[in-house]
Amino acid sequence: MATVQLNNVCKSYGDRQTVHDINLTIEDREFMVMVGPSGCGKSTTLRMIAGLEEITSGQLLIDGKDVTDAEPQKRDIAMVFQSYALYPHMTAYRNMAFGLLKTTKLSKAEIDARIREAAEILSITDLLDRRPKELSGGERQRVAIGRALVRQPKVFLFDEPLSNLDAKLRNRMRGELKRLHSELGLTVIYVTHDQIEAMTLGTRVAMMSKGHLQQVGAPMDIYMKPTNTFVATFIGSPEMALIPCRADAGRLGHGAFTQDLSLSASLPRDVLIGLRPEEVTLSPTGMARARVERCELIGAEALVEVSLGADRMVVKSPVLGAPAAGEEVGLDFDLDRMRVFDRDTGRALHIGA
Repeated sequence: MATVQLNNVCKSYGDRQTVHDINLTIEDREFMVMVGPSGCGKSTTLRMIAGLEEITSGQLLIDGKDVTDAEPQKRDIAMVFQSYALYPHMTAYRNMAFGLLKTTKLSKAEIDARIREAAEILSITDLLDRRPKELSGGERQRVAIGRALVRQPKVFLFDEPLSNLDAKLRNRMRGELKRLHSELGLTVIYVTHDQIEAMTLGTRVAMMSKGHLQQVGAPMDIYMKPTNTFVATFIGSPEMALIPCRADAGRLGHGAFTQDLSLSASLPRDVLIGLRPEEVTLSPTGMARARVERCELIGAEALVEVSLGADRMVVKSPVLGAPAAGEEVGLDFDLDRMRVFDRDTGRALHIGA
């Protein structure tokens, strides 16, 4: 496997810059997930790593070697696409063998051994004689992954590989990818817009927005300690509530509550406080009064949307005793975990424990 290093990597189409000064290092055997909304530049960045898009400026290193201008076949990478990209007239076996036959000098026996080994790992041995039209979506994706595995590249690139699968199959394939990474020690760069995939798969996550890298870190660090309001609201479902408050003389003021602060950092007058649903509890004598707007029962728990004047937030509650729409409830906030953001810039000013 290998390390991948992007140094001030930019991409422009004419006068329009779509990727801005990306500095990111993917360590050997790491599972790096690049996540963000559609159009944020994550797939373009992946395609630059693959050599399918030209790097406008900056430098790309793979295992310390400068491959900024190298042809894709010279980079020792393999890519799995969203569309599977299997040849419809070939069997699964031939699809997995095709790249090796065209680009290597391996013997047929060596190629066969690699295919059989990958098929065993992916549990598709009994599918090798079938054509893509005879396979389910999940089976096609396994074949596409197998085609990448048999090449034994330094780096595996995945471009939203699970987005065409139904929810149940996505869950299963996430588990399979996690297992493959753990058992085979792969270096993986994985692009998705699905924050659940990012949280469950990545050893680290790189958050992107509008072509800029917003934050890089372990999934739970990003979840608990977002550096700005974009990251705070993109990661997590339901998303973090951002409540506008005024900071004055060591107190937070809102129409529904006031609260003393014990922060060492000085704050601007207009701030946002950020709390996740599990950091707010329903309480008869809570620090804030709120009105229940709706209550969704989702199995073992309920998601209760409440309004504090013009502001809304979601609270998690046990199903038994969950309040009904229209009820007035009290709320208690876990202030030790509260984040404070600058209302104008969105930058985090204080991150709770």
